[in-house]
Amino acid sequence: MTEFPTTESSVAESPEAEFPVSAVLFACEMNVVRSAMAEAWMKYFHGKKIYIDSCGLRAGEPDPFVVAVMAEVGIDVSQHKSKTFDQLHDSSFDIIVALAPAAQFRAIDFSHSQAIKVAFWPTTDATAEYGARERRLEAYRAVRDYLRDRILEKFPIS
Repeated sequence: MTEFPTTESSVAESPEAEFPVSAVLFACEMNVVRSAMAEAWMKYFHGKKIYIDSCGLRAGEPDPFVVAVMAEVGIDVSQHKSKTFDQLHDSSFDIIVALAPAAQFRAIDFSHSQAIKVAFWPTTDATAEYGARERRLEAYRAVRDYLRDRILEKFPIS
């Protein structure tokens, strides 16, 4: 298991948001790969001191490759439940990080009447990779690692 630093900070100083962040939403297309991984990483690094959620344009079925590659780094996402923007329990976010173009448009629409910043991090869709199991796992690992690095860059541990 890889060890990563953790923090008990109550807010993340985010250059992406340009202000202290206390609530973050990650969004993609089905809330089973990219946004699910991003939510898990953010919770891992920033604990429960920041409200963190994720959603998709539509709900999808759990992805066993996501469970496998996140387990490789010691993060259990097996209980993640996919949800849509309409199924969110809260809408008071400081920033929405869209990980797919269509999610960016939906995030802008979702935030239009609120003071929510929308950031777009174009992120590869690992589900588009075909071939042998190991080749597909490598695509998922690349997304996992990209999201980890981007989160640490934009939401540094204080």
